[in-house]
Amino acid sequence: MIDRDGYRPNVGIVLVNTRNEVFWGKRVREHAWQFPQGGIQVGETPEQAMYRELREEVGLDPGHVRILGRTREWLRYDVPHHWTRREGRAHYRGQKQIWYLLRLVGQDCNVSLRRSDKPEFDAWRWTDYWVPLEAVVDFKREVYQLALTELARFIAAHPGPGWKAHDSLPARSQQTG
Repeated sequence: MIDRDGYRPNVGIVLVNTRNEVFWGKRVREHAWQFPQGGIQVGETPEQAMYRELREEVGLDPGHVRILGRTREWLRYDVPHHWTRREGRAHYRGQKQIWYLLRLVGQDCNVSLRRSDKPEFDAWRWTDYWVPLEAVVDFKREVYQLALTELARFIAAHPGPGWKAHDSLPARSQQTG
């Protein structure tokens, strides 16, 4: 499903633990780390797609997480021509994404990368909220920065049990690049 401007509707997931560290997944057989994300299927809402992708890629069910917030608008990125697959994707430019910020209310042991028949990650870790953008494929960096910046406001509104009143998130200026 591609919109008239050539963008595929997609969801991105920023999953945080009680220390406000983010889930970072390593792509199968690659040295590429990213947040879970995936396409919205015909008839799905962004929220339904988010829960499906969360189960497929991370192995978590809705009861393992709490939605803290989402981006207000679609965030878009263009995929370089040499990265696009030629499977009948006429006028494919890239992805438009709604990003969700989720709090893990389950345990680390609930994460199961092998819950799907086709796992997308073969390793995972918790990392600082402000992920080093150099680790993100270059054409997605701006969207990651925009999503993290917009979603950061929900951390303060829903701090979680590990959050102390004096904690704060780094300034946006740390995300230059």
